[in-house]
Amino acid sequence: MGAPCPPRRRGARGRRRPTLCSSNEETSHDQESEKVNQTPTATVDPTSIARIDHDEAMQITAIENRKFAELMESLSPTQWSTPTECTLWDVRAMAAHLVGSAASQASPREFFRQKRGGKPICKELGSPFWWDGMNELQVRERASATTEQLISEWTTVSAKALKSRTKMPRPIAGLKLLNLPEPVGRQPLSYLFDIGFTRDVWAHRIDIAHAIAVEPDHDAAHDGRILADIIAEWAATHGEPFTLVLDGPAGGTFVHGIGGEEVHIGVVDFVRTLAERTTASGVLRHTLPL
Repeated sequence: MGAPCPPRRRGARGRRRPTLCSSNEETSHDQESEKVNQTPTATVDPTSIARIDHDEAMQITAIENRKFAELMESLSPTQWSTPTECTLWDVRAMAAHLVGSAASQASPREFFRQKRGGKPICKELGSPFWWDGMNELQVRERASATTEQLISEWTTVSAKALKSRTKMPRPIAGLKLLNLPEPVGRQPLSYLFDIGFTRDVWAHRIDIAHAIAVEPDHDAAHDGRILADIIAEWAATHGEPFTLVLDGPAGGTFVHGIGGEEVHIGVVDFVRTLAERTTASGVLRHTLPL
């Protein structure tokens, strides 16, 4: 799991999880729903991509926090109430989750308070995963907050979370305490606290843009870097050869191995597929929690 998210299906290796964040839509490999110019033309081998380390992750997080704040500030009252593909959440609830998640990252005490408080909610949801209860607790505790209050809290707690994550001692970050579903498996705390929580914000920013039918604010330097890191991990988890052509300024062409399936898809639809917002066949049947 790249970061705490609502319950999702795990379909890459025949496993299933309870899902609140999915649809029955099938993604075509030739889908061209994302018409964006300036797609990078260089071909990249995912095995050659340098993974995002702690210092770079903190720089990326600062930019992503700003981009999410700008997205929230741009939303109209109608857009705040728009349903998302996470079927229990509208845009407002998704934002409330991210605000609450940032609060948990800012304080170990708050993290464990939310974890304890989410246990009975896990039972209510029928989920075995502790983060599902935390996610829903974050939303419920902000049910009466105005959108202005959510934006204000995000500004405060995201900065505190970044500071806390930046200062996390490396020996603690290296502890393999996370037992996550396949294909991720057992991971150190740094898997979440370096880039995983930032991926969560990034993926939900795409969710919100998709829900309100606007193009996400994507660029090659920031969003392309997050995406490349995701592709490097994704390719390593399943090992199948592929040629992946992603449309858009954050996209590009990625070739893994020889003689693999060729997939041409927009960045948004690729991320939606990996995150199990929609389903696909072929190499895209392999998913990755974001």
